[in-house]
Amino acid sequence: MSIPEITQTLLQAKKDQGLSFADLEAILGRNEVWIAALFYRQASASEEEAKLLVEALGLDPSYIQHLTEYPIKGLGPVVPTDPLIYRFYEIMQVYGFPIKQVIQEKFGDGIMSAIDFTLDVEKEADPKGDRVKITMSGKFLPYKKW
Repeated sequence: MSIPEITQTLLQAKKDQGLSFADLEAILGRNEVWIAALFYRQASASEEEAKLLVEALGLDPSYIQHLTEYPIKGLGPVVPTDPLIYRFYEIMQVYGFPIKQVIQEKFGDGIMSAIDFTLDVEKEADPKGDRVKITMSGKFLPYKKW
């Protein structure tokens, strides 16, 4: 996957300003994962959010327009090659159908929304090696009959 030019600019500006996504969360009042999605053009900002971000990153105001445009979402039709992203793909290959079955057993025939959705990443200390804790929460949407 090639990284869009705007993403490279945003990441470099974040680095130059010495900011983390958690720092930007405090400035924008949005979750750090959502902000990272905005950087990768998987989300769009409101005018106010874009202004705050551009100011925090010390970028030209012309970037506000780019950040408020509707993005084209998704990685595309390829298997990801980045090792960390591939592991999520692998997790879905191994546990996708089991997760689907458990969700349907508990909720019925439907899906978990990725629109009405939150995702949090936490670091858990563990004597055997720190652990990554990811919490996904999406609204259940039952399939309707017509």
